[in-house]
Amino acid sequence: MVTQEFTLDALRTTLLEGAGTDENVDLNGDILDSSFEDLGYESLAMLETAARIEREYTIGLDEEAFAAASTPRLLIRLVNDQLTAAQSA
Repeated sequence: MVTQEFTLDALRTTLLEGAGTDENVDLNGDILDSSFEDLGYESLAMLETAARIEREYTIGLDEEAFAAASTPRLLIRLVNDQLTAAQSA
């Protein structure tokens, strides 16, 4: 079985493709514990991000858990937990 993992690089790509980035934000920097709000991503951009992740990785993300994932680190953990659960099913 192929193990799929959602990485920080995958998140960066998803954010850039879905919502772009503010010119004052360096997504290549240490962003793991920065809030998405501080990175310039409002709720609509995050909804687009969730939809892209769900399509790309063929998973469903719980809305409340997604809303609580306020940093890249938390979102990556959420997605990987969901991927692990889907692969175990």
